[in-house]
Amino acid sequence: MSSDTRTGPAPEAGTSAPGTRHPLLALIVLTGAELMVVLDATIVNIALPTIQRALDVSVDNLSWIVSAYALAFGGLMLLGGRVGDLFGRRRVFRFGIVVFVLASLLGGVAPNLGLLILARVLQGVGAAVAAPTSLALIATTFAEGKARNRAMGLYAAMAGVGSTVGLLLGGALTEYLDWRWVFLINVPVGTAVLAGTAVLREPGRSNGRLDHLGAALGTGGLLTLAYAITRGGREGWADGLTITCFGVAAWLLVIFLFTQLRSRHPMLPLHLLRDRNRAGSYGTTCLVGAGMFGTFYFLTLYTQQVLHYSAVRTGLAFLPINVGIGVMATVAGRLMTRVPPRLLAAPGLLVAAAGAIWLSTLTPHSSYLGTLMPAMFVLSLGLGATFVPLTLGAVRGVDVCDSGIASAVLNTGQQIGGALGVATLAALAQSITNDRLGLAGGRGSGRPVGGAALPERILEATTHGYTRAFVVTALIFATAVVVAAVAIDAGPTSGGRRHAG
Repeated sequence: MSSDTRTGPAPEAGTSAPGTRHPLLALIVLTGAELMVVLDATIVNIALPTIQRALDVSVDNLSWIVSAYALAFGGLMLLGGRVGDLFGRRRVFRFGIVVFVLASLLGGVAPNLGLLILARVLQGVGAAVAAPTSLALIATTFAEGKARNRAMGLYAAMAGVGSTVGLLLGGALTEYLDWRWVFLINVPVGTAVLAGTAVLREPGRSNGRLDHLGAALGTGGLLTLAYAITRGGREGWADGLTITCFGVAAWLLVIFLFTQLRSRHPMLPLHLLRDRNRAGSYGTTCLVGAGMFGTFYFLTLYTQQVLHYSAVRTGLAFLPINVGIGVMATVAGRLMTRVPPRLLAAPGLLVAAAGAIWLSTLTPHSSYLGTLMPAMFVLSLGLGATFVPLTLGAVRGVDVCDSGIASAVLNTGQQIGGALGVATLAALAQSITNDRLGLAGGRGSGRPVGGAALPERILEATTHGYTRAFVVTALIFATAVVVAAVAIDAGPTSGGRRHAG
């Protein structure tokens, strides 16, 4: 084990995981929960126009249906992971699923925008608790080596395809049933996940106590940062309140780190960040989140606004991404016992960058079979190869008592990186589109107004903005290649031992 790993009453991760008599069922339960909370970040997107008409929502307020979930999810995940370490991961995981299911029910019957936004906030709270504890439970249920690698492969596949599955499912439910089913579908699924938690065993927990000051500072800082990113994407980065929120977030997070150095029971044990492989996995994951979420965002806009695909056809168009990520995540899980993580992550990110460059060649008249589908498939193969080594790198060699917070930092990095990537790339794409059209600046989300009747000149300018964003996405992936190659130097994962450079 690395020198940063503490001893304690709980067994070390990778040496004596609690296990279960039903490992396959446990894995289905945990990956099902991850899929549910991840796809809920996008399943609502396609239903937004229908929700706007049904509840008479203004354009300015519509984005809060998406932002409310993202803010709570990204801002509270660190707290959710630490609470799981302290009070029992299975117990806290169950609590998160219950909150998520009840919030989904509220969203499904909400008669107005206010209750719908409240439901989305509560969904984010439930997801922020369930996501890090589900990953921690996988890390503590399956011992290091082949068993954990395969489990992480399936988990990473679910995390990777969740966003695109959300588009397909959201489109089908909205078109063939009713927009309320994008929320109500979580009730039976979440109930089944909750029933399945009976097969999970409670691993060891930390003997510490909750650092209330650290929890307040860390959560406040992340929530403010998430809000600043969201507002910056909508109102512009020079907006006064946006700048103020970034300053407050930086101040809170700096004080948070100082308090963690002095705390006897830190919310974020900083020794987790001293391991170069773990820190490298966190940094790379943040960059991957920025590139991946940004890519999916623009692909959704391109297929619907430029190619004029319906909601269901848009979801079906994303199936190659699901296949590519699922296949490569499974392959990567099997290779982790023989191949060092960076020899999977770095080449995978290069392939993802190549896919993004291919996407940058799109035009308003590009063929799906000739350009869009193969480019998406190449991108997905690259992303699928990165998820398992990065996820394993975050929990490898971590004491059972710290597995929840280690998982939470990984998830937080992906969500914050994703939010920043979407907001920044959207602003960039809109600026490039405006320049192409000869407009004097202006705010926007990169979304053209209109639909099938858009003039050819606007479609060309809009597509040009999207493709330049794909070029920047390729640069983000290329930066992630450098971080992964330099910071991650661990050897292949084998049962019970941690190979570090």
